[in-house]
Amino acid sequence: MQKIQMETQAKMQIKQAEVAFDIEKSKNEAVLKSQLMREEFNYNLQIRGMEIQDFNQRDKMKEDAKGKRISQQNTEQSKLINQRKNNLPPLNFESNEDSLDGFDLAEFEPR
Repeated sequence: MQKIQMETQAKMQIKQAEVAFDIEKSKNEAVLKSQLMREEFNYNLQIRGMEIQDFNQRDKMKEDAKGKRISQQNTEQSKLINQRKNNLPPLNFESNEDSLDGFDLAEFEPR
């Protein structure tokens, strides 16, 4: 009887140890998953911040280019108004940089 009781008690202790091990394992998994989720969240925040920064930079570049175009248009408009008022010859608004006419590669030759 004592032998059966000892065997039963030993089995119960083994079962309790297994349950405790499973609980500890589950707790450790939960902690690791929580850390992983926190890390993933931080990475997503960084990515989102970079995307917003890129969008803002592109938008700023567009606005700057638009501002330059408007300024150039206003300058050209003023010149046209001045031309009409003073009966001046037609104006050419193209710069030398706009075309390849007169472009010489000699300036790039080694010295």
